[in-house]
Amino acid sequence: MTIEIRRARVTDADFLPAIETCAAELFRSDAQLAWLADATVADVPSHRANIQRHPVWVAVTADDIPCAFLNAEACNRELHVWEISVAGGHQGQGIGKRLLQAARQYALGQQLEALTLSTFRELPWNEPFYQRQGFVTLEQAQLGPRLCQVLADEARYGLPAARRCAMRLTL
Repeated sequence: MTIEIRRARVTDADFLPAIETCAAELFRSDAQLAWLADATVADVPSHRANIQRHPVWVAVTADDIPCAFLNAEACNRELHVWEISVAGGHQGQGIGKRLLQAARQYALGQQLEALTLSTFRELPWNEPFYQRQGFVTLEQAQLGPRLCQVLADEARYGLPAARRCAMRLTL
């Protein structure tokens, strides 16, 4: 199956909530996180606004239908990856890696210094995946105010703080 990575168009927003919902099914495999599979995802208007304001990439099938996406935001000299979601039938095919490569190329082109993100520590498709892509897990003293705030906001949302971490890929 041919998959192309490209910048998202506003019309792609119609597909992104379903991709996010499908991708979240993976959390059912973890009893403490299973509730995330039923959590509310961003709606189409939110995705449209995000596409208009921030860098968003989609992976599309041969018929130009999105099957995965990555949304990010430039913060100071870093590109923060807020989310990568890959629809279930397309997981395990390297699409997440290709989306990260697109974000990395964008960040390099913008002369940014790093990619950052927050993720779960031990889930195979989270911290271990990002480590294989060159990200380094940051210790508390390395976080800085922005990433501290990201992790604090996630804890307020209900994500178990002890299982979360922030990571950085220096460019």
